Amino acid sequence: MVKYDALIVGAGLSGTTAARVLAENGSRVLLLEKRTHIGGNAYDCLNNYGILIQKYGPHIFHTNSKRVYDFLSRFTQWRNYEHRVAAMVDEMYIPVPFNFTSLFMTFGKEDGAKIAQKLTTAYPGRESVTVFELLAHQESDIRKIAEYVYKTIFEKYTRKQWGKYSEDVLSVTARVPVVLSHDDRYFHDRYQGIPLYGFTNMIGNMLEHENIDVSLGHTATADIVLNFSGTVIYTGALDELFNFEFGALPYRTLDFEFETLPVSQFQPYATVNYTQSEDFTRITEFRHLTGQSAEITTILKEYPRDAKKGDIPCYSVNNAAIDALYGKYLAAAQKFPNLHLLGRLAEYKYYNMDAVCERALLLGGRLIGVKD
Repeated sequence: MVKYDALIVGAGLSGTTAARVLAENGSRVLLLEKRTHIGGNAYDCLNNYGILIQKYGPHIFHTNSKRVYDFLSRFTQWRNYEHRVAAMVDEMYIPVPFNFTSLFMTFGKEDGAKIAQKLTTAYPGRESVTVFELLAHQESDIRKIAEYVYKTIFEKYTRKQWGKYSEDVLSVTARVPVVLSHDDRYFHDRYQGIPLYGFTNMIGNMLEHENIDVSLGHTATADIVLNFSGTVIYTGALDELFNFEFGALPYRTLDFEFETLPVSQFQPYATVNYTQSEDFTRITEFRHLTGQSAEITTILKEYPRDAKKGDIPCYSVNNAAIDALYGKYLAAAQKFPNLHLLGRLAEYKYYNMDAVCERALLLGGRLIGVKD
């Protein structure tokens, strides 16, 4: 260990980005990963049928940050891809986020056009408006849209996704946008795409540096992390690092069910949310993401539940009491001045991929003396 300047725990996008920044500045970096593969939850691979799948659920890159896009573009070419999602409602594929196309499908062309006109008049110059704003409007037709989106598109879906933590579904749904146009893209960022050869390939290219050593299947214990004399960047679960001293932080996890079917295409959208029926929340069909063409296709169903010990934590569960519990672990971590927390698990906060990369670039820059 003495030959390394920095220890990084976790070979996902955040840890890998930080490792590359430090390595390019001359630091010798050891990256420890407890799984037997790099890539974290963005890991993708060929299944037994030769279909490229994302083992831990769909990941789509999107960002408005030129800095992030330019950095990642050093390690991959991109497949131009703009994600589109639908909700299965009354046997119809309704585009999500709810937009004017969704409006015309659900309320009919004539009534839909009238309501669309009311929306554009009520919110001039706006690209979107939240459900909360719509619910507060005095016009009944505008409130009707919000009520429909809440009841039909999000209420049951949110309860399935968050379980016992979703009692106040309306407060979650209230932030959901309704798009005031026929733009049915799920994301509206300037840069969007999928790494041409997959996320694992991109992350592997990032780790190809003479100053980076990677150890897979290696759990970073507290003895290793807290006693390392150099810089430590930790991207794992913080309660696990401190052996759950104050109690376990709750997470939601996902059970994944993959199916390979003897058809070239299963559904017209990459992802379809099941908002009224089924125990799973959504189905993703990978051919839409990767552009692969074959006589067979692989789909993925996701079943959310509370995480138990040994499960892969996917989503933090944030409220005042839980955040206070995390605060105890944060205070314990801050006693180690060379320990830096990075990413969803270590910071107990949901981040999109680009935000994780941005934070890693900023942290790496600060550690090598570059101003933000």
